[in-house]
Amino acid sequence: MQTIKWDPELINKYNINGPRYTSYPTALSLSEDFDLSVIPDAISQAQDELSLYVHIPFCHQLCYYCGCNKVVTRHQHKADIYLDALVQEMQLYAPLLDTKRIKQLHLGGGTPTFLTEVQLSRLMAMLHKYFTLNADAEISIEIDPRSCSDDKLAHLRSLGFNRVSFGVQDLDDKVQIAINRVQDTGLIRHQVALSRELGFSSVNLDLVYGLPFQQPQSFAETVEEIIRLNPDRISLFSYAHLPERFAAQRKIADSTLPDAPAKLALMQLAVSRFVGAGYQFIGMDHFARPDDALAKAQQAGKLQRNFQGYTTSGQDALVGLGVSSISQVKGVLWQNSKELTDYYASVGASALPARRGFGLSADDKLRAALISQLICHFELDITVFSRNWQLPHFWQYFSDALERLQPFMEDGLVEIYAERIKVTATGRLWVRSICACFDAYLNSGQRHYSKVV
Repeated sequence: MQTIKWDPELINKYNINGPRYTSYPTALSLSEDFDLSVIPDAISQAQDELSLYVHIPFCHQLCYYCGCNKVVTRHQHKADIYLDALVQEMQLYAPLLDTKRIKQLHLGGGTPTFLTEVQLSRLMAMLHKYFTLNADAEISIEIDPRSCSDDKLAHLRSLGFNRVSFGVQDLDDKVQIAINRVQDTGLIRHQVALSRELGFSSVNLDLVYGLPFQQPQSFAETVEEIIRLNPDRISLFSYAHLPERFAAQRKIADSTLPDAPAKLALMQLAVSRFVGAGYQFIGMDHFARPDDALAKAQQAGKLQRNFQGYTTSGQDALVGLGVSSISQVKGVLWQNSKELTDYYASVGASALPARRGFGLSADDKLRAALISQLICHFELDITVFSRNWQLPHFWQYFSDALERLQPFMEDGLVEIYAERIKVTATGRLWVRSICACFDAYLNSGQRHYSKVV
């Protein structure tokens, strides 16, 4: 990859509040007025293979930085009640997905490893009962190292899980104490090594930059330790400090957070060292070994993006189960209730627990395809795109976007030719801002999103 120009001056100009574009339009466009009765028809028209996401909301302990939908509890039996409800939801979807196959299954949260071995076995047995998983399905799970013993990790492998993602965030003691997530580095080393011994095909490690008390020297030590662990993938997320939305973040003092230039320096450090260690910079927040499926998909021009982030699966073929989960199938988006009591009441009454939805218009689908192409591959062949979408006058249609792109062109972040749009190496850092130029819903005063870097 060509050398990135790290220019702090670009922060003030382009570090806007903007979406992560795991969908377009984003989840903020979902409406309670939407006619949710269209969901069965959307699923029936979907392709033969779909992805399945299961949200497990429970955590044993509150992490102050977290903005996920979660329930902090020490009462293990609450997970049994939740599994009862999940089974009821599976029974509602089973007839709709009867002719479909599941090629990707992902457990997220919360903390999926909150579940005991017995509870995990029950969940997987029910998923196999109500859905058809491909023999070579990618089955992944997010793991909190503190809640995953050696026996549980081995049990996950025996249940068919073949990909694991460990939440590391930062290895520095002071940072861990500040975010209320203290975990031993030796434990992480051990679990990564054990994952390989057990035969997991892919190991991902999550890091977060922009956390309280992060400094270049200590974060460099974390980055170097991650490189030594040699994971297949690395996720490098920007901490989104939104205390007005997430109460737990109010426990983090603003004065302890790195300012924008310092935060960019942390990102620069990580990107430079991961790329130097041989990782492919997938874009925004992901790195992968060149032989990893994610990297290969990008190399082949087949990488996509959905609510789980970058994926080798379809972006318009994801069904979510559990409280707050989001689905997108055949141009229809919907989200389940965010409250457990409401979720339980719906499935208990044999009703899909979806509470909000949105149907993509022709313009939405067009822009979604364009944004996905840019955010996954950083280049758009205008001729091919226009032909595929029957768009004879591309720049006439996107004249407003062209005007908004002018500053990006002047600063060398994007290059526009007669038949091509190309995001430069430095522009990859600001790809969310570049994609926002094509966003018909976004305006500069939008405050619901985090900063793009």
